[in-house]
Amino acid sequence: MGAPFYRRPFANRVRDGGMPGAAKSRPSHSTMPLTDPSEPPPPSAALRRWLGNFWPAPLGIDRREHLRMACGAALGVLLSALLARWWANVWGIEAPWMLASVGASAVLVFGLPSSPLAQPWPVLAGSTLSALVGALCALVVPDVAWSGALAVGLALALMVQLRCLHPPGGALALFVVLNHGGGVHLAVFPVLFNVVALLVVAVAYNTLTGRSYPHPQRPARQAVPAGGFTVADVDAALAHYNQVLDISRADLEGLLHQVGRAAFQRTLGELRCADIMSSPPFAVEQGVSLKEAWALLRREQIKALPVVDGQRQVVGIVTVADFMRLVNLDLHEGLGQRLRALVMGRGQQPTQVQGIMTRAVQVAGAAQHVMDLVPLFSQGGHHHIPIVDEGQRLVGIITQTDLVRALAKAVQAAK
Repeated sequence: MGAPFYRRPFANRVRDGGMPGAAKSRPSHSTMPLTDPSEPPPPSAALRRWLGNFWPAPLGIDRREHLRMACGAALGVLLSALLARWWANVWGIEAPWMLASVGASAVLVFGLPSSPLAQPWPVLAGSTLSALVGALCALVVPDVAWSGALAVGLALALMVQLRCLHPPGGALALFVVLNHGGGVHLAVFPVLFNVVALLVVAVAYNTLTGRSYPHPQRPARQAVPAGGFTVADVDAALAHYNQVLDISRADLEGLLHQVGRAAFQRTLGELRCADIMSSPPFAVEQGVSLKEAWALLRREQIKALPVVDGQRQVVGIVTVADFMRLVNLDLHEGLGQRLRALVMGRGQQPTQVQGIMTRAVQVAGAAQHVMDLVPLFSQGGHHHIPIVDEGQRLVGIITQTDLVRALAKAVQAAK
């Protein structure tokens, strides 16, 4: 019985950057821009764009996180205030038992627990150090305006050097100056007392609500760089930016990796096997002679033929490797004669495809994601995967070349 040969198209279905449904359009005179894009925008447009910078972008959090932040800040301030007031009453302390900067610290430790500015060391050291700096400046410089400015500037410089940058620290330094000293006592109570109490509540609350606190500030070492960039690349970009970012080094690198994966998923993640397969494929039935199958492989310059039954369901696959395996490649002498004898049906060798084909064949669905095939090609040792429809009928084939071409076009489209 002759074998039905399903002709393969000359062109793949992957066009225009490898994405399904992509189409090229020619620019028409009606859609050409009327202004030169290289010209600077008019002053009114530049002014509107500059004014738009005053309106912040949305935070990108849901209502649950919004509620978690608000409840945490309120709880932290409440417990810190109750504890500080009790302590002041017990020891008869007449100084203020809480400072307003605690509210600003609460916003950071409960609202931005992953921020480098909200970690325990910046909160603790930044607050206490700033109070001491304020006391020193008030003592040395009599003029309140000059001493207040000096206290804030010096506190900021020291916090940066000691890696304890905490914005409420600037307020504390100025507060001590405006209250004419007393910073040494204020640094112990209520500043240090308030901050320690707030941090204890923050650690417990953030942990119970699923937030890491203290939050890791250093990235985990990776043996193999992922996402198309290395740790050195991130360091170089941060050095070029040369500004303090309110995000940890580890979180920034993690976000960049996630962005890279999301971009790759967008460009290739929705690509289906039907979009890149060669269809219709060349195929043979299992009763076809080896001579016919070999002639088809050589004529079309392909390396594999799916084997189908009368309903076009895949029952195996025959490859050039199957032919080579039977002619004993270890013996180089007479290789051509042995191969010729095999395809001509001489000797005791099989004469039909069913005698040499591989029956345990890996297939994939036409609607299956292309990304599902990557492990099969890279780790499973497959070179050709027949593609079937919902009725398990052969509709195409994907080779390693097809997959690499699709990956290359997807990466090019993402640039």
